[in-house]
Amino acid sequence: MEDRRILRAEEKTEDLESDIALIAQEFREGFQAVDQIDRPAVTVFGSARVGEDTPVYRDARLAGQRFAELGWAVVTGGGPGVMEAANRGAKDGGGLSVGFNIQLPYEQAPNPYLDISLTFKHFYARKTMFVKAAEGFVVFPGGFGTVDELFEALTLIQTGKVFHFPVILYGTDYFGELLGWIKGELLDDGMISPDDLELLHVTDDLDEVVSLVLDCYERRCAESPAAPVKADAQ
Repeated sequence: MEDRRILRAEEKTEDLESDIALIAQEFREGFQAVDQIDRPAVTVFGSARVGEDTPVYRDARLAGQRFAELGWAVVTGGGPGVMEAANRGAKDGGGLSVGFNIQLPYEQAPNPYLDISLTFKHFYARKTMFVKAAEGFVVFPGGFGTVDELFEALTLIQTGKVFHFPVILYGTDYFGELLGWIKGELLDDGMISPDDLELLHVTDDLDEVVSLVLDCYERRCAESPAAPVKADAQ
């Protein structure tokens, strides 16, 4: 894969000029795709591996529908599972459905419920668009990719790289041990500050998911700077 070659330590800048140009073009195309979103948007994350008959799929679809019915766009990674469910719900609700997909050797192909679709080669360009498009993140159960997206968002907010916006975990049972580790290890060991816990919300209530995102948007909390960059940010 292209990234394997680019990320090899022995590859020198002069050997990567064409790659640098392609990466810049990918960012440009991503920004242009975000420009097509003509309404506030929420980004939904979650596993590509959940089936249509699962409660997680059902709830992600309902979440997408509720946001769409309120005039919001729904942005996902554009693939199957939770991503498909949220995009499908957006279509159910008559809203705008957006998918930022990624080229992988397995697992991920664009789902059929997309109004705006763009496939990326590089994760870093793709993840930038998730943040740029969003007024909030809703995180459903998922694997490494979902957790990566979650912690990148928290780090960007914590360090003041982006304005504050809500990050909501859906599923207290699923995320309970993760939250326990954050509180019992990171907080107790002084790796994060008590106010960093306020960056996260966890719920099993879809109404609360929607209200948290809409309330922040209506109060324009995303236009207020996040906490100042802190010495303990990393």
